[in-house]
Amino acid sequence: MSLSNQVAVITGGGRGIGLACARLLARDGAAVVLATPEDEERTTALEEFHDAGHRALGTATDVTSESDLSRMVEETLDHFGRIDILVNNAGIIGPTAELQNVQRHEWEAVMAVNVTGMYLACRAVLPHMISRAGGRIINIASAAGQIGFPLRSPYAASKWAAIGLTKTLAIESAEHGILVNAVCPGPIDGPRMDAIIEAKAQLTGESSDAVRLRLAEDTLLGRLIPAEHIAEMVAFLASNRADSITGQTLDVNAGYRV
Repeated sequence: MSLSNQVAVITGGGRGIGLACARLLARDGAAVVLATPEDEERTTALEEFHDAGHRALGTATDVTSESDLSRMVEETLDHFGRIDILVNNAGIIGPTAELQNVQRHEWEAVMAVNVTGMYLACRAVLPHMISRAGGRIINIASAAGQIGFPLRSPYAASKWAAIGLTKTLAIESAEHGILVNAVCPGPIDGPRMDAIIEAKAQLTGESSDAVRLRLAEDTLLGRLIPAEHIAEMVAFLASNRADSITGQTLDVNAGYRV
């Protein structure tokens, strides 16, 4: 799936799913822009890409900041001259608690990044994509945006919103040749999931091992999912093999709670 001469912006591209996506898109030939506010992880990731001979740029980008996103677009266009792909991956996990114990500031923090940040990033790149009559927007949603997800109401609500945004934007953007899709990961193996598991164990009084085991048992494949498997779907959607796919929600969830 060649992405030669393509330029991909990945929000939250310095770690986890975002970094896995950036690595695979770069391997497939794209220039990648790591848009993340964390200086240390951005610097480390850029060194990796440059050492491997990939074209890469890092931008200090908080997706809740319109000025950061405007600067991200300007820097990308100055450096690479185009934006072909936007991967909206930036997100926070929020609290693990019953709804009545979720504080308003916790709720609003999740919505600010996971929903408003996605909207603002789309809005920032759309004028350029419209002017070029083409582009791909790939939103990282979640299985939590398709099912009831107890103890995780802010996160689940934000991911339902991400799917609604995806489907609506796909309709609006089709006439401009812009394809918009969402990828819904199931439980991803890694530090973020470790934090969720630990928080749930503390809340319920179970052991972390028991919570992890039950999470794995909720998938048909009986395991958590490597971030690289999400990247494979993102790379497919970014490629010309997905030229007739838009407005879709694609699950990469190991059969989670089907």
